[in-house]
Amino acid sequence: MRVYLDNAATTPLDQEVVTAMTDVLSNYYGNPSAQHAIGRTAKGILEIARRNVAELINAKSSEIFFTSGGTEADNIVIRSAVTDLGVKNIITSPTEHHAVLHTAEEMNEKGMAVLHFVNINEKGEIDLENLEFLASKYPESLISIMHANNEIGTLSNLKTISAIAKKYHCIFHSDTVQTMGHYKIDVEELGIDFLVCSAHKFNGPKGTGFLYIKNIHKLKPMITGGGQEKNLRAGTENLHGIVGLAKALEISNKILDEKRKKIQSLKNLMINLIKEKIPQIGFNGLITENESLYTVLNVSVPPSPIGDMLLFKLDIEGVCASGGSACSSGSNKGSHVLAAIKHPEDRTGLRFSFGKFTTEKDIRFAVDKLQKILSE
Repeated sequence: MRVYLDNAATTPLDQEVVTAMTDVLSNYYGNPSAQHAIGRTAKGILEIARRNVAELINAKSSEIFFTSGGTEADNIVIRSAVTDLGVKNIITSPTEHHAVLHTAEEMNEKGMAVLHFVNINEKGEIDLENLEFLASKYPESLISIMHANNEIGTLSNLKTISAIAKKYHCIFHSDTVQTMGHYKIDVEELGIDFLVCSAHKFNGPKGTGFLYIKNIHKLKPMITGGGQEKNLRAGTENLHGIVGLAKALEISNKILDEKRKKIQSLKNLMINLIKEKIPQIGFNGLITENESLYTVLNVSVPPSPIGDMLLFKLDIEGVCASGGSACSSGSNKGSHVLAAIKHPEDRTGLRFSFGKFTTEKDIRFAVDKLQKILSE
């Protein structure tokens, strides 16, 4: 038996998404920029997908720009805020995804903007008083705070952060890669300037995402050579991937409440089984409902001579999990998120993440295998 508990890294494709993408691949091969009938048909499909995505997050079609994923979208926002919108200060947290952190650090190192880190506590929560202090000290900054941490699952209150941003005339960007397709996102209600999406986090295809840009902001292209995506991103659109993204988001939004209830119950089951069978294990980040991303559970394993081998041993036993962010899996460095929350260096962090295809049997199997490995 093999169970997949690494859905925060990527999710399996939904069969309806495969069908929608295959139809485009087989029948609609035209370039959306072409002026002939076949090209116009492809363009129509592209714009229907854009309109559907926009409706699902209560945005305008003109505010949706398709990208290769969340990393590209985060880069566009941070770089463009500095070069096009005149931002001189960036306020973010030390637990952001590297797509945000490394880009903001580059802007700081080049002297293009000054980087400021908001305080966080040992659960990864943003210190909102400190955030307001920084925003008041550096008005008109770019504030970039992710909706939910991809490693430990701690949620941030986007409405509160948005209110702080507005009060001090800041621009608010949120990396919503882990929450898009898992929570109801309403950009008007949130009052947000920029948010991002990667389709493969909610059973869509890899290599496809989008960037929401509030229509008051006008950005120059980072990729030049064509007029695609309303002149923001040159290059022929990944039509079948975009159709897959729109279909996956549509399916996810239809079953949001049902999916959340099911996956939250599986997360609660895993928490309770670990407390019962492996009480020496702790938990990183917040784990209570409404404060924590229901698809992620990060555990803290006590010092062990096999600490560095835990993921390997779990894999041998048939459990696919991760140790922190999958985007850092090729690095020898430890998790910057766990370091930021002062997780003891002699303990091992493991991330189990769940999706709509996860079952109770998967959870029980994984906990039993983890208990077996640690007991040996």
